[in-house]
Amino acid sequence: MADNFDIFAILEGNKGDKNYGKKPVVIQGITGSYGSTHARLMKAYGTNVAAGVTPGKGGMDFDGTPVYNTVDEAVKATGAQVSGIFVPAQFFLKAALDALDAGIKLLVAIPEHVPVRDAMTVIEYARKKGARMIGPNTAGVIVPEVMKVGIMPAQPFKAGNTVVVSRSGTLMYEVSFNLTNRGYGQRLCIGIGGDPVIGTNLIEAFDLVRNRPDVDSVVVVGEIGGDAEEQLADYIIRTSFSKPVIAYIAGRAAPKEKRMGHAGAIVYGNYGSAESKVANYAKADVPVAKRPAEVPMLLEQKMRK
Repeated sequence: MADNFDIFAILEGNKGDKNYGKKPVVIQGITGSYGSTHARLMKAYGTNVAAGVTPGKGGMDFDGTPVYNTVDEAVKATGAQVSGIFVPAQFFLKAALDALDAGIKLLVAIPEHVPVRDAMTVIEYARKKGARMIGPNTAGVIVPEVMKVGIMPAQPFKAGNTVVVSRSGTLMYEVSFNLTNRGYGQRLCIGIGGDPVIGTNLIEAFDLVRNRPDVDSVVVVGEIGGDAEEQLADYIIRTSFSKPVIAYIAGRAAPKEKRMGHAGAIVYGNYGSAESKVANYAKADVPVAKRPAEVPMLLEQKMRK
């Protein structure tokens, strides 16, 4: 993906600017039932939903937000670098490529059931354009108390210095809620998505925050299936990742060789098993919580060291 990609600058801008937290966001599919519902919730949270895009409905007004036929028109009118994509999976490829061609730098891809080939095409094209995709099949991204692009509720999140990176949307909410209740606010929460092929993996998400002075810890929410957690543990060791890291792994009691929920959550023998992930995290000195409520307790212990 893009080198030196600053997701914070793209999402919120610089804290010294008068327009901090008001970076314009385009919502593709804003006139659909799903897009319209969450566009309203994003605006209520404080996100600057500056434009919507629905081909054939240009010129409409959605709750005060102008609607355009193309992302190019929306970007030229607003200067947006972020797009939330809420279109059905069969229209995702065209919508994503149109956004990248228009100069969008961060795609937040909400749809599930996106064909793997389409996701791979967009990831490669984003790389060529110096852009990045979060998802598909993501709950989105949130800078607590500043803005959000996605479908997450507002209540679990509170501003702070912990980053939450999660393969699961609902577990991102639950873990963040537990952190909030114990006084650990969040600087950024990213739902990377549960599909086998995603635009930003765990390692790339860690790279986004490893040099941030305003991030003092990372919580990673994983699940059985695949080897993303094993690779992350190796990355933490290999790069001497210095920030405290706590993990939670969903599906530890799931039967082997059975797909559980997400397309990526399937275990064959020991490959992708909870045991494999816990063992590799142990090598990287990453404590693994047995349930979400344990995460803040383990973080507190880790921060004291």
